[in-house]
Order: sequence, then structure tokens, then C-alpha cells
Amino acid sequence: MPINSLFNLSGRTALITGGSKGLGKSMAQILAEAGANIVLTSRHEEQLKSTLSEINNSTGVQGEFIVGDLAQRTEAERIAQATLKMMGHVDILINNAGANIPAAIDEIKDSDWDRIIELNLNSCMVLTRALVPCMKERNWGRIIHISSIMGLGSKAARNAYSATKHGLIGLAKASSLDLGSYGITVNCIAPGPFLTDLPAGLLNSDQKKQFADRTALGRWGKPEELAGSALLLASDAGSYITGSTLVVDGGVMAQTLP
Repeated sequence: MPINSLFNLSGRTALITGGSKGLGKSMAQILAEAGANIVLTSRHEEQLKSTLSEINNSTGVQGEFIVGDLAQRTEAERIAQATLKMMGHVDILINNAGANIPAAIDEIKDSDWDRIIELNLNSCMVLTRALVPCMKERNWGRIIHISSIMGLGSKAARNAYSATKHGLIGLAKASSLDLGSYGITVNCIAPGPFLTDLPAGLLNSDQKKQFADRTALGRWGKPEELAGSALLLASDAGSYITGSTLVVDGGVMAQTLP
């Protein structure tokens, strides 16, 4: 197959959660550049409008957005059905929305634990469950969960976050076996230190330097440096990759000791 065809997403529709900024925005941009129509969702209407306008103007593809809070089960269902109503079908689902509320295991609040589990893990199941039937009908689909190297290792006070990110890896493995015969692949991307709003709001300068120093490249990743991995897994170029976790971490996990 010609290289241009391998990465061509013309006629495909993608739903990207947490798509208004950071990693979600970068992944939405590259899918649109490859020809996919996109639907973005997050809690932030003004950011969604701005991001969608920017992507539409630069690519010319059809784009829509839906405001919603995926930490609520009913909202995840509503977003899935609204996307299908607007676009007719979804071929690519990128479950990127997530949050982190650090707390030691003996200090976790039930409300914080429940919110992180619902947003980071349960919403991915709900959206996948709702959108898989239309993928089965078309005998083609791509589901990508954004996990983390915190799902492969961890650090103190990341209990809820690591539990959900590890859970996504298990979910992808199981779902890939359910869906492979329908031409649907299910994978995870496990980013390392990308300096998006989430870590920027949690870490001080010294902690940011410590993360950069742990990479083989000596720096944080840029959101656009994750986009190529998403395009690979979302396109025909990645058609024989399923049940896998692609680590994109600048070499953090290559070290056994800091």
C-alpha cells in the first residue's frame, strides 16, 4: 500500500476526548491533517471553540465540539449519542480526558477517588461500549486509550491515577480480543513527561527538572511529539497493532534507576 494511503483518514470520523488543549489538541490536529472529520469534547466551551476554529481553518475538514464532563456517567453516554447523531458514525475513538488528584493511600478521599476512576477509566469503557456497534457495522475501527508510564510504574501519592492508567492497559488487552475479528484495533499510548497543564499545575520547578533529568533526551516532551503515535494507531499503518501499549516517554522507562 502506498505510504500516503497508509496514513490517509479521508472519510473517517474521530472523537477525541479532552480535545481542547494539550495532547488532545495535538492528536486532533494531526488526524484532521490526515483527512479525518473530528469531534472534540471537554468541559471548556471557549477552549473548544478556539481549538476547533484553529483546526478547521488549517485543514478544512468538518469539525464539531460537545461540552461535557466525562466524570459523570450520564454525560459520557450523552456525548457518545450526540456524536453519532451529528456525524452518523465514529471510526476512531481517542480516550484522552483525564485528571490526577495526588494523595497517599491512607489519605485518599472517597470523592476524589471516585472522580478519578469515573473520568480516567469508566468513561473510556462507556464511550467504547457505545461506539463499538457502529464500528462493527463498518468492519473498521480504532480505539486508543491514553494511559501513562504511571500505569507501568508509579511514584508516591499517585494511587488513583496509576490504578486507572494501569486499568486502561488491561481494558485494551481484553477489548482487542473481543473486537479483532471485526477489524477493530484497541491500543494504549503511555506518555511520559509531556509538559501539559496537568503536570504544570502539580509540579514545582525542581520537580519539573527531576522529570526532565530522568529522560534519555534530557527534556520534557512537546504535545505535538505524541501526535505521530496517535496517527499510526488510528490509521491503516497500524492495522496489525492491537492489544498493545506504545510507550512515548523520551526514554524514562529505559532506566532501572534514576
